[in-house]
Amino acid sequence: MENEVLNIKLGYKAIDFFCGGGGMTCGLRQAGINVVAGVDFDKDAKETYEFNNPGTVYVQTDIRNLRTNYFERNFDIHPNDDSLILVGCSPCQFYSIINSDKNKSLKSKDLLRNFARFIDYYRPGYVLVENVPGIETNKDSILPFFLSELKDKLHYRVEKKIVNMNDYGIPQSRRRFSLIATRLENVEIKFPVQSEKKLTVRDVLGEKNGFPKIQAGHKDATEFKHTAAGLSPKGLMRMQKTRHDGGSRLDWADDQELQLKCFVDHDDSFKDTYGRMWWDRPAPTITTKFFSISNGRFGHPEEDRAISIREGATIQTFPRDYVFKTNSIATAAKLIGNAVPCEYARRLGEVIING
Repeated sequence: MENEVLNIKLGYKAIDFFCGGGGMTCGLRQAGINVVAGVDFDKDAKETYEFNNPGTVYVQTDIRNLRTNYFERNFDIHPNDDSLILVGCSPCQFYSIINSDKNKSLKSKDLLRNFARFIDYYRPGYVLVENVPGIETNKDSILPFFLSELKDKLHYRVEKKIVNMNDYGIPQSRRRFSLIATRLENVEIKFPVQSEKKLTVRDVLGEKNGFPKIQAGHKDATEFKHTAAGLSPKGLMRMQKTRHDGGSRLDWADDQELQLKCFVDHDDSFKDTYGRMWWDRPAPTITTKFFSISNGRFGHPEEDRAISIREGATIQTFPRDYVFKTNSIATAAKLIGNAVPCEYARRLGEVIING
């Protein structure tokens, strides 16, 4: 497999909390870090995670129910290990600007508090965190508590900033809060060097990149999963009237048959909905709904469909042979959209290894 690591460098090991389908784990393994375990309560992620990351154990549980000494007892992980990395990319629904029902996402609000419990117990050499930018600006955020635990109580040095993944080899505009921390005094902590070239959709999609033309509703029976969601007859007509290479729903706003009532006299609302990606711009942020043209600018630049499962995974920089072990488009899209892009994770891992 492309993502198989042939040698583990310098004894670095990691535990990936809130690991989902394995984007962060994949990237850290590509960097040469031994990810001994991933922790997540999502039953849909287990098979995908373990199949693609052989030797890494998926611990299916809610972190709030996990004893702090679990990894010491079951994985021979000891406190104060300078080569240990704890990763906490907790679900971000509460802080996301696209979430409309905060009551459903309250459970995700304080997960970093539980992650801090494991940092306190194991005192790892390094801590990595990734989340949405809203975790810094939300007045109810757990982040001030988490930073106080790291800096004031545990005496970690912390570097944090809002990054755009497009600066780090990912062909999408994806703004995220990113944090690197260490308690080690003899290492420099810094973010990866930004790429000189900003990748676009044209760099990764299209026939020249191994994506044959398909129609909406195409089902790819292979593990490549170049599978696209179907469209209703009216949905297909909307795509056919949407200009290639960046067209939007405004292209059919005056068509009484195609226009949606919710957008009448609201041309400036949700402008990306039903839109096409541009060839020569980064893709928009890949969400868990990227397979649906009604959920954002997820239309293919020229084909009359939303992007396929494999196209979304490629934009998230999953290896081409990363297998999503599900027959459900929605489940595969959830695993892909929630992931930390593998390439960013790889670069974070190399920063630690080369620190």
